[in-house]
Amino acid sequence: MLENRFIRSLRIDWSKIPEHSYLRDITALDGLTKLAFSRNLTFFVGENGTGKSTLLEGIAVAYGFNPEGGTLNYRFSTYDDVSELGTAISFSRGFRRPASSYFFRAESFFNVASKAEDYRDVTPKEIYYARYGGKSLHEQSHGESFLSFFLSFEGPGLYLMDEPEAALSPQRQLTLLIQIARMAEQGSQFLIASHSPILLGIPGAQILSFDEGRIRECAYEETESYEITEMFINHREALLSRLLDN
Repeated sequence: MLENRFIRSLRIDWSKIPEHSYLRDITALDGLTKLAFSRNLTFFVGENGTGKSTLLEGIAVAYGFNPEGGTLNYRFSTYDDVSELGTAISFSRGFRRPASSYFFRAESFFNVASKAEDYRDVTPKEIYYARYGGKSLHEQSHGESFLSFFLSFEGPGLYLMDEPEAALSPQRQLTLLIQIARMAEQGSQFLIASHSPILLGIPGAQILSFDEGRIRECAYEETESYEITEMFINHREALLSRLLDN
């Protein structure tokens, strides 16, 4: 595996964060000054509200991505709700520059797909449709458009993904798993916030947990996504009986 990462580590200068910013109330982020990425594939895991997406957005903005997603060339805004974190983050970068890149946010992908339609006007029609599996992203189902977008990129690149599994069936998650693993092996770097026990199972990934009020590395089997899924599958009747017992 080619291990020359585009982002080797990041630093946060808290003097650039306002005193009363809500960022200081996110326990896992408060006081974090440096974070290193040791693999081409890094997952952010943890319960909702622990700061995974906030940090990923801050990284994206600091790197130059549009806050709502897309490639580095996308520039649009439908709602201004970006934290100050991006202005406080700096990077230690590798010597390579990514051949391609994107920031994917499940919650705003419709807006990215719409912007892709705008760019279609300056792209030869046959090239545009071939890029996304033969038809417009808006002409595909939600899950199909997610996967078509992911599969349209080739490495080596930098790819930031916030809950890419949101609209994907388990089978489509396996397809995405293969794509991510293959591209990481060829030198792409992925930073992914995810709850998917399927995607988290990619061999060799660095997994950073935001639970317990700090960011720490953990094993796949230690993630809450794995533990709860394993418990439900292997002890479904007992678990449901206990949860639903009135």
